[in-house]
Amino acid sequence: MTGTMILAFMVILSGGAAGSFLALVADRLPHGEDIIRKPSQCRLCQAPVAWRDKLPVLSYLWLGGRCRSCHGDIPKRLFYAEAAGMVLASLAVLVAASPLQMLLGALLLWCLLGLVLCDFADFRLPDFLTLALFLIALALAIENPDSNLQDALIGAAAGAGSFLIIKLGYKALRGRDGIGMGDVKLMAGIGAAVGIFALPVTALIAALGAVFVTAMQGWSGTARIKSTTAIPFGAYLSMAAGFVWLTMALI
Repeated sequence: MTGTMILAFMVILSGGAAGSFLALVADRLPHGEDIIRKPSQCRLCQAPVAWRDKLPVLSYLWLGGRCRSCHGDIPKRLFYAEAAGMVLASLAVLVAASPLQMLLGALLLWCLLGLVLCDFADFRLPDFLTLALFLIALALAIENPDSNLQDALIGAAAGAGSFLIIKLGYKALRGRDGIGMGDVKLMAGIGAAVGIFALPVTALIAALGAVFVTAMQGWSGTARIKSTTAIPFGAYLSMAAGFVWLTMALI
């Protein structure tokens, strides 16, 4: 096996661990719990999770989705996050033109996955993830011969600036916040990743996705939709950004 093939294999395998960590962040964020030092444990019985039960994807399947100690259900979102981490890593490997792009692309997509999970879990976009997304996008712009740092910075300024204007304008008109600063910070990273010309398409895809899902929730009765209903728009922006970035990388 060549060095590039070995790296690709390792990146894909790491995707499961990345997804597991990001699911842990999203799970602990609403509770204000430490995401580094606190050991993994079952939410139901508080039993510590043994190393053999921490193997991404495999442990969930082996245990049948149940805790070894109390046999309570392990949240399915953990399995989905681990699987998504591996799928995104595979896509990053597929579109990469170099080993460094492979690694940076996987990191970019994992950051977006983490932002999706956190926003859906608690309407939060952690600063460490939005900052990491921005820095990784800049690194990709420097490494990619088809782009440059200046274009990435212009995209970041356009993304963050446009959403800051929307935020301030909405508050001035309605007297309350429509979007948070987390969305503004997120758009800096997204703008740096996809560039200024792809920003409108990214925002449009996110808006259509948010409207469709919200409408389906109201139609099915799973949620009561009102004018003040909070929507995790950062999650839809992150998903749209991942789709647009992968599409641009394939072209």
